Amino acid sequence: MGIIDEFKEFAVKGNAVDLAVGIILGGAFSTIVKSLVNDVIMPPIGYIAGGIDFADLYWNPLGERYESLEAAREAGAPVIAYGLFINNVISFLIVAWAVFLLVKGMNSLQRKAEEEPEATPAEPPKEIQLLTEIRDALKSQSN
Repeated sequence: MGIIDEFKEFAVKGNAVDLAVGIILGGAFSTIVKSLVNDVIMPPIGYIAGGIDFADLYWNPLGERYESLEAAREAGAPVIAYGLFINNVISFLIVAWAVFLLVKGMNSLQRKAEEEPEATPAEPPKEIQLLTEIRDALKSQSN
């Protein structure tokens, strides 16, 4: 088998397609979480903390103050943007919690599927019954 054939086999297998779908959905989910953190969660926290915008919190080791983090970066100041770090930690915790709940749900469904006994039919299908009758009739004729 040539390398091209091996690649074709790999590329069309379900696992590769599932991985691609997971990556695409992960990117979309990341956008949603980023919006959730920046547009829904952080504004009330900033309001409670006295109108602070966490995304604009930074520390300049040189002691110079600027209007915003963007202005400090444009000026080339060596800033530590700890507010963005706080936002990213909150984003991570939300994603981790969502993935935990997803995996927990999948594990629960898998356990239920494993616990359910396979349904055994009370009697075989009609085709099997008919074939059995034919076999028995042929056996009785040959005796």
